[in-house]
Amino acid sequence: MRLPDFALWKRFDNKRIPLSFDLEVTARCCNNCRHCYINLPPDNRTALRDELTLEEIGNLADQAASLGSLWCLITGGEPLIREDFLDLYKLLKKKGLLVSVFTNACLITEKHIKLFRDYPPRDIEITVYGATEETYERVTRRPGSYAAFRRGLAQLLEGGIKVNLKTMALRSNALELPAIARFCRERTRNLFRFDPILQLRFDGNEERNEEIRAERLSAEEIIAIDEADPKRSAALKKRCSTPEMAILSQEETDRLFQCGAGSGSFAVSYDGIFRLCPSLWERDCLYNLRMGTLADAWLDFVPRVLARTSTNHEFLERCRICPLMNQCQWCPAQAYLECGRMDEWCEYFCRVTHIRTETFGKRESAATKATI
Repeated sequence: MRLPDFALWKRFDNKRIPLSFDLEVTARCCNNCRHCYINLPPDNRTALRDELTLEEIGNLADQAASLGSLWCLITGGEPLIREDFLDLYKLLKKKGLLVSVFTNACLITEKHIKLFRDYPPRDIEITVYGATEETYERVTRRPGSYAAFRRGLAQLLEGGIKVNLKTMALRSNALELPAIARFCRERTRNLFRFDPILQLRFDGNEERNEEIRAERLSAEEIIAIDEADPKRSAALKKRCSTPEMAILSQEETDRLFQCGAGSGSFAVSYDGIFRLCPSLWERDCLYNLRMGTLADAWLDFVPRVLARTSTNHEFLERCRICPLMNQCQWCPAQAYLECGRMDEWCEYFCRVTHIRTETFGKRESAATKATI
């Protein structure tokens, strides 16, 4: 189904220009990671049928550029699983966009190396699930994936392609995190980051959500990991002791969205669903680009979503006025994935935030004394 034609806009909303967008070109992946919030099997027929075509992606890129977009992140699933990835990538580059790619590197071939040399990406970001075969494949649940990852990464590095490495801190790889950090920093001039906060499935699959919950580390384990990494620890000490991070403490409002959703970026799913941010999947916050235009989504739909308010007194009297709200992983999108509604308190995020503040904050606050 073709995305509607779009008349170029000559005037932008000065306050909200979509400078970047995430394009999930597929939900399919060659791995089956325990913690993944989106992946479907490589041969999933429904996903294959519903994926945006090259024509639709080109039309979407034109619309995004016309609204002011400069940068596109190609993500998935595993983007390289698409048979037309080479053409897809070149199409976006030829539109004048800066293009980044998130990949597991398992499907990299010499054709990809040539492509990235001829049309250099802004960067390529690869997730490292383990420093050893045993740990890596405990996470991916795919025999041979570690060797494929190492081969693909080596090809990228030897080809002179800019690569950033990252990991997710999981119960399945927690003991190997120091080794993963060394592995990454040795290969990318210290460009390495990790994330210990796992989000639940976009499709709400409860069986898979239980697997994700089982991989989550406790708040205390997360803080121990934070403290063990000098750079991360220093950043958290600075963040937790900055008065500006408590900016919402004096603001009482029933507005639901206080984050950056819909301010300078958006996300599009593999089947053409527009969201204000990649994690926002509440039904009334979704816009089908196959039934409308990006201009309508950005200039009309987004302001209507951002105007939404809450009547949940527990949320308004607990989360909304919390001095630590700007440090918390809570947001309407994550609350919906966790609790089924966007204005709900999330115990897991709350506990991590309070313990982090108690650990890294330089001064005591009423919020750090709160009972969770």
